[in-house]
Amino acid sequence: MAWLIPCTLKFPKSQRGVLARQIQTELFRLHEGLVMAGTSDVPLPGLQQADRALIRLRTYLRLSRDLQLLSVGQFEHAARLADEVGKLLGGWQKTTKGL
Repeated sequence: MAWLIPCTLKFPKSQRGVLARQIQTELFRLHEGLVMAGTSDVPLPGLQQADRALIRLRTYLRLSRDLQLLSVGQFEHAARLADEVGKLLGGWQKTTKGL
């Protein structure tokens, strides 16, 4: 979040209210899902919310790259971070489903 939100603030004005806002919204939904899962006795709904937000976030990141709003390097960095979060989220979901 701390890295990606400043990147979206550099989008052209025409995209700050559209694509940048969607990226920021999904980042916050992802965060909310993780907080919900971490503070709940039943973490699976929060994990599922976070997983859906991550899927949408990845789509918006690809679109940002395609529209050249993110450089290739920025996109690669964001994609690596999203993959890492996805692996951690998937592992957490597997252990939760086993309970």
